[in-house]
Amino acid sequence: MGTVSAIIQIAILYFAIYAILKGARGSRFGQALMGVGLLTSLLAAFVLLFHFYVLSLIIKYLLVYLAISTVVIFQPEIRRILATVGAFGYLEKPKHRANGAATPQLMADTIMELASRRIGALFAFERGISLRGYEDTGVATDAIISRELVCTLFTPPLPLHDGGSIVRNGRLASAHCIFPVSNNPELADSGMRHRAAVGLSEETDALVVVVSEETGTVSVAHNGKLYRYYGKTAKASLMRWIVKAMPESDDGLSFATKAIDFVQRVFSAKGGEEKGGEEK
Repeated sequence: MGTVSAIIQIAILYFAIYAILKGARGSRFGQALMGVGLLTSLLAAFVLLFHFYVLSLIIKYLLVYLAISTVVIFQPEIRRILATVGAFGYLEKPKHRANGAATPQLMADTIMELASRRIGALFAFERGISLRGYEDTGVATDAIISRELVCTLFTPPLPLHDGGSIVRNGRLASAHCIFPVSNNPELADSGMRHRAAVGLSEETDALVVVVSEETGTVSVAHNGKLYRYYGKTAKASLMRWIVKAMPESDDGLSFATKAIDFVQRVFSAKGGEEKGGEEK
């Protein structure tokens, strides 16, 4: 019985560590976590090999302070991972319905039309983590999405053209919203829309699409990374992203099926591994 209990505990610990590393992969928190783990393992092996008692005590206390400082330094990344785990309830709320909701094809066509006309735009597609906190910073619309509405909305100098728009369940939930700006030094040459897109993707699991008014380039921010798409392949790449962000209604699925789908989403490879985009 003791052996079975030990195996179960090891399996739980394994999946917990795997989930944390998978969720943090590619982020600054993940890189720091891997570095700290590697350094700690080397120091521990060195101490055990040569039986340095004093040095082992120093390392033990150092790890405690290091854990506290990690929570403070990487607060946004940790908050996003915990929010993703806490978003289990979204399984009961499908992210796309047919009644009055925009289809992925309509969204892709509309965004590409904005790009061709070089109208700057910023869309956030809500997924598991709620965006209602950011929605409150803008103007509530709850409107049916159409090309004419979106083009009018983002055309300056109209009042709602600035800021981001939130898409929930295939409808335009809110416009003129304020998103957090990323402090990533790699985005120093990017505009505020792109930095806001990355900033929101660092704190939530939302898919954020940006249209540059200077170049007409379409960019996608996801999990703290920005991917730019050019030329004829831009629409196809954008379509793949939006399909993931706007899945079909799952009302007919059982709870067990939804739970399995949730686990697959948590452990699946991140969308940033998709080919065809330039990361920056």
